[in-house]
Amino acid sequence: MKFLFAINPVSGGVAKADWEDGIRAYFSELTHEVDLMQLTGENDDARLRKRMDQWQPDCVVAVGGDGTVKLVAEQLLKTTTPLGILPAGSANGMARELNLPSRLEECLDVIVNGEARPIDVIAINGNNICLHLSDIGLNARLVRYYQRNNWRGQLGYARGVVRVLLRKRLLTVQIRTQEQVLNRNAFMVVLANARMYGTGAIINPDGNVADGRFEVVVLRRISFWEFLKMFWRYRPFDSSKTEIFSATSVCIETHQKAYFQVDGEYMGRVARVDAEIQPGQLRVMLPQTVDGETVL
Repeated sequence: MKFLFAINPVSGGVAKADWEDGIRAYFSELTHEVDLMQLTGENDDARLRKRMDQWQPDCVVAVGGDGTVKLVAEQLLKTTTPLGILPAGSANGMARELNLPSRLEECLDVIVNGEARPIDVIAINGNNICLHLSDIGLNARLVRYYQRNNWRGQLGYARGVVRVLLRKRLLTVQIRTQEQVLNRNAFMVVLANARMYGTGAIINPDGNVADGRFEVVVLRRISFWEFLKMFWRYRPFDSSKTEIFSATSVCIETHQKAYFQVDGEYMGRVARVDAEIQPGQLRVMLPQTVDGETVL
């Protein structure tokens, strides 16, 4: 088999030389072919498509965080070529969601010996996709601060949380699905294909990336400690302050423009978001299972 590794050399603020050495060492005694491609942050999508067209890999592996995973996934949508994931970023939400191991050799075992299974994606505003979690409001504003100031680690998040909560304001939103129209005041509205943020904080306890639906999570009330759960307390949000409902499509409109992020990437301020599930559009390498038990 042929494996193409798309490596983000600076994701998570850590150089990937050890990862590259580990990949080469793992495959050194195997008959598979390996190609390592360095991402540069400039025209990576076009460069990756060209490399895929030229080399025709059997699997394309994202080496980095959630942003790298999304970049690679966008090139593999609606194809039979599966995505492999080596979680090497500061936020590895998708790897955590899929219960992938964190050690390099164990991840490579999954990529080489696992099975490709389909998962859903959410189409956002017709020209973007969400693999994991998108949101409008408080967290999106935090993502903006985090990226603009290049903050790192827990201290950076703490600074951002304090700044966001000091400036928090309720959003007036209308949420339209095929079944209902809801008008709410909320600090944050989440489009959740998955269950948890990259830190492990559970925002959508019953989420499933392969059930043909997604959840809309409305946080009507939130405190400083509640918001910190996103980063340090791995427990579900308080259900008395949170409303969750399932959908296959939704239109969210806000009275005023609000901060918006998709899979950890700040997208600007918007007054409307349209989202629709696309079932089974991406194949991902996952551990083999027998009768529901992982065997790899």
